Amino acid sequence: MIICIGIYIILLALWLLQKKLPKSIFLVLFLCNTLALGLFVMERISAGEEIKVTRNTYGDGSKQEEYEVVIGDEEESESFELEVSEQEYTGEEIEELFQKVMEELDTVILAENESFNRVETDLNLVTSLGDYPVQIQWELDSYEVMDIAGSIREEHVTESGTLIEIRGTISYLEEKVIYVRHAMVYPVTREGTEKLLYEIELALKEREAGTRKEASFTLPDEVSGVALTWSRKNGSEGYYVLLMGIVLAVFIVYREKEKGKKAAQLRKDDLLRGYPGMISKFTMLLDTGMTVKHAWEKIVQNYEQQKEQMGAQTVYEEMSTTLHEIQGGIPEGEAYERFGKRCEMTIYLKFGAMLSQNLRKGSRGISDILRMEAIQSFENRKSQAKRLGEEAGTKLLMPMMGMLAVVLIMVMVPAFLTMQL
Repeated sequence: MIICIGIYIILLALWLLQKKLPKSIFLVLFLCNTLALGLFVMERISAGEEIKVTRNTYGDGSKQEEYEVVIGDEEESESFELEVSEQEYTGEEIEELFQKVMEELDTVILAENESFNRVETDLNLVTSLGDYPVQIQWELDSYEVMDIAGSIREEHVTESGTLIEIRGTISYLEEKVIYVRHAMVYPVTREGTEKLLYEIELALKEREAGTRKEASFTLPDEVSGVALTWSRKNGSEGYYVLLMGIVLAVFIVYREKEKGKKAAQLRKDDLLRGYPGMISKFTMLLDTGMTVKHAWEKIVQNYEQQKEQMGAQTVYEEMSTTLHEIQGGIPEGEAYERFGKRCEMTIYLKFGAMLSQNLRKGSRGISDILRMEAIQSFENRKSQAKRLGEEAGTKLLMPMMGMLAVVLIMVMVPAFLTMQL
């Protein structure tokens, strides 16, 4: 309470001093402080009154409570922890509880069976039951026919049925009651293929159990008058190989696709590199007075003569193809346009369209246009070379950092070892 009063004084002082604090902060502190003060006052009022301790209901377990007590006229209080157990049944309530549990067990443990007179499927021998605060332990007079969980062992059940006694001990705290039922266990009713498969399974188990002292045994070739033909089940290796083949095929397709992309990029780069030189040669030949066709032929002839020394270049290979098309009867203008389309680049499309257009309108001024194009292409090539150089420098940055780290380790490790010595 003293703390709450102090906070009120501080808030009042801040308000009177007109400190620039948001009003929301004053409001929150005031409300929380008032609520805390109210709780403290209620605790003081309730101190000394009779305290009623409420237990948890049946089955909810115990709980921990903490209390403070002032002894006599002393000012200081002492703390105590008390474990409060759950509410317990009276004697009559325990009898009624056991009766309800046994009545419900008659239905629960039967599971899918209709009655204890004919049990064909597993029983449900539960160790607890719903919200009832009881524990159940089971005992059987024959564990060969059924295990402690209620599962039937059909190999030990006769066709005429096997009688077993089921005994359950129901416990609540220190009180116990015995629950007893007798069940007639029969093999599961099977017909047709299901019955034959079960008989085959039993025959296999009998053959395996009867030949355990032998190094090998044969599988039964007949069950219930039906001939059986056995074969080993194929392993899954074939599926793994098939899956591996599919994965490999996908990888090859992806690899071929990447190779195609790489080849297309290399072709594009080669065309970009070859364009300035080609356009320059073409312009110089036109300046000597040659026609477009003769200049084209001259460039291709020079390329064919120097191909072995220079190596193949994409742009001149495409020019050679275009020359063969012209010689084969394709119109000259169309051949130049086809050249630009095959190169699949804007500069070549523009170049092919320019040559085709000048064939129709005359070749006046084409030399000047091509000269400007040559100058522009050389500038573009310089820009491209600069960009590639920057990219190469960036790619070398990580290896250089790795080499620097190796050098630092080689220098620092011996220095540290020397210091330790």
